[in-house]
Amino acid sequence: MLQNIHVKNMALIDEADVDFGGHLNILTGETGAGKSIIIGSISTALGGKVSRDVIRKDAEYALVELNFKVNSPQILAELEKMEIPVDGDEVVISRRITGSRSVARINGELVSLPVLRQAAALLIDIHGQHEHQSLLYKKNHLGFVDAFAWDYLADIKKQAASAYQEYRTCKKTLDEADMDESSRAKELDFLKFEVSEIEDAMLKEGEDEELETTFKRMENGRKIAESTAASYAYTSGEAGSASECLSRAIRELAPVSNLDETAGNLYSQLMEIDSLLNDFNHDLSDYQDSLEFSEEDYMTITERLNEINRLKTKYGTDIAGILDYGIKQQKKIQKLEDYENYIADLKRDLEQKEQKLEKVTKKLTKIRKEQAQIMEQAITEGLADLNFEDVKFSIAFEKSGSYSANGSDDVEFMISLNPGQPVRPLVEVASGGELSRIMLVIKSVMADRDEIPTLIFDEIDVGISGRTAQKVSEKMALIGRKHQVICITHLAQIAAMADHHFMIEKNVSDGQTKTSIRELKAEESTDELARILGGAKITDTVRQNAKEMQELAAQIKK
Repeated sequence: MLQNIHVKNMALIDEADVDFGGHLNILTGETGAGKSIIIGSISTALGGKVSRDVIRKDAEYALVELNFKVNSPQILAELEKMEIPVDGDEVVISRRITGSRSVARINGELVSLPVLRQAAALLIDIHGQHEHQSLLYKKNHLGFVDAFAWDYLADIKKQAASAYQEYRTCKKTLDEADMDESSRAKELDFLKFEVSEIEDAMLKEGEDEELETTFKRMENGRKIAESTAASYAYTSGEAGSASECLSRAIRELAPVSNLDETAGNLYSQLMEIDSLLNDFNHDLSDYQDSLEFSEEDYMTITERLNEINRLKTKYGTDIAGILDYGIKQQKKIQKLEDYENYIADLKRDLEQKEQKLEKVTKKLTKIRKEQAQIMEQAITEGLADLNFEDVKFSIAFEKSGSYSANGSDDVEFMISLNPGQPVRPLVEVASGGELSRIMLVIKSVMADRDEIPTLIFDEIDVGISGRTAQKVSEKMALIGRKHQVICITHLAQIAAMADHHFMIEKNVSDGQTKTSIRELKAEESTDELARILGGAKITDTVRQNAKEMQELAAQIKK
């Protein structure tokens, strides 16, 4: 049950905090007061589409928070399967919207929108203003039946989807394998070329890694050899080298080294430098001799790596991938060389897959038809409660002519609204007001089956009045005995059935338009009913009619 909704900075709502009760909660108010904003806020919190326009003017964010009390162990178990933290029987869903993003949480934990919507589907069902229009589309009818029968269909639908995928894959393979002699010859030539190219390379797993290591080592060795050779040329005894220049300097300084103490010291330093340079050149020469670098080996490794990388580009990201590709292509060659038997095997496999699919779809259809009969009866009884006299409702099944993941059933809702008239497609018979009532019945029937705690109806009273409106109000009260119902209405008959009556008002304060919501006391509820009945002028007679309507509603609900 939805216990509380907290809304902040949402459209015309500055801040609102509403405590809903059990059974039938009615929301009324003047046209344009913002009734749909409340339902829209709930829809937003449950993962509905949202735009930045919903944020109240001059506000940085909008926030909606829903507090649920969950009494169903089954629902709590499903939430735990979804790894949603549950402590006790309370579930708090919140969604915060800013200019660029929205953040959803369940019991304080961040969740994605798909998870949010999945959890919401267990807790609440929202019937929007125009949702009954979905009944006009035949393609939606199968979804209603499957939703009603979900507990009985879930496993078999998984089997059907799996069998269909197997069948589709096999059929695709057969279709792709179908080719004439010329195309087959071309394909064979191409496959043989690829396999030959891979086989000729004589690849070994791990070979590329070993070659890369050796290449890097040789690449470094080459750089060292080049650098040491250049260094030796600059420092050895060759013309223009450091050693030759140093020898010339020694010869020039030697004659004067005995004539002056400073000159003698400089000469001694120069001789030490010469000795150090000779030692360096000796060590450098030895190091050069120790370096092993083969230009021939280097080129061989380079060419091998280039070949392997070329094959990687064509056939796989590594040698294992290239070899696997070659094996696959070899198998294709074998199939094409034995083409007739290959096609025959595929056809046999497809036939087996189709037989399996047909078997599981027949089982799926059988269960659907069994549950559809139960659904038919429940909807027929519900329609009778809503002032449909002598109504006949049925669910027609036909073969769709092709398989899908949903089987092969083509489902359509059929109805007769007049005595003596045969059932006809719903889309050809029902008006807008009738569709609204039919959807109300379908929703109530499915809610009973699914045990959804909370149902929300946004203006379910479209296109109805008088006796029909009274019947709808009684149906809403009946649904409210098993579920929490939150309903926006313009009809006094429905509002009179309220167990909790809320007033939505729009006011202007400090130049700002704001929408507020509050629960009405008994006398206030009577006044609001009188407003709905009498419009701008509320007379004593109108007020008395409102009170009598409430008294009648109380008797019906006993």
